[in-house]
Amino acid sequence: MSEMFHEGNRQLQDRFDSRRISDRLEEKLTRREFTADDKAFIEALPYFFLATADDRGRPDCSFKGGPPGFVRVTGPSEIAFPDYDGNGMFKSLGNIAVNGGVGLLFIAMHGKPKRLRVNGSASVSDRDPLLAGTVGAQLIVRVTARAIFPNCPRYIPTMQSIEPSIYMPRAGAEPEEPAWKGFADFKDCIHPRQPTFKG
Repeated sequence: MSEMFHEGNRQLQDRFDSRRISDRLEEKLTRREFTADDKAFIEALPYFFLATADDRGRPDCSFKGGPPGFVRVTGPSEIAFPDYDGNGMFKSLGNIAVNGGVGLLFIAMHGKPKRLRVNGSASVSDRDPLLAGTVGAQLIVRVTARAIFPNCPRYIPTMQSIEPSIYMPRAGAEPEEPAWKGFADFKDCIHPRQPTFKG
């Protein structure tokens, strides 16, 4: 019995005669532990995409960015990343609080195209030991992987990375505030930034 595929997947695989290749891809490429190449790839990226769902299964997808190394492989099957100050809605982390199932897509769209998916279970902490040394982090998210697998990069466009975001936390620097926090519609209800490690 497959760990990766459910009846909806199987119905489409059977319709398109792709069950055999799907099973072979699961057998040959899917793993539960990060390889040295996975670690190097993940820790070199300045962004990834995070998919979560609420307690009713309604999905949400977020872009997460930071300096290369902001996502760390912290164990054979575990990664951790910081939550930085945002708009205060806590869509992704609120979903994790009620439904720990997550999907992460690490993707390189500059240089050699590459994709890696990580599906697993997440938790959020304001007491994680990584908080003390992670510039700008207000919370830490840890993900225990149940499936790690590369994805065909053939449709990734060739793009160029110009410069990092000016809002990215930097050691020893006060964080930049986005212009929207000063807009008349929002400025009277902006939440205060949480104290974070400054480096």
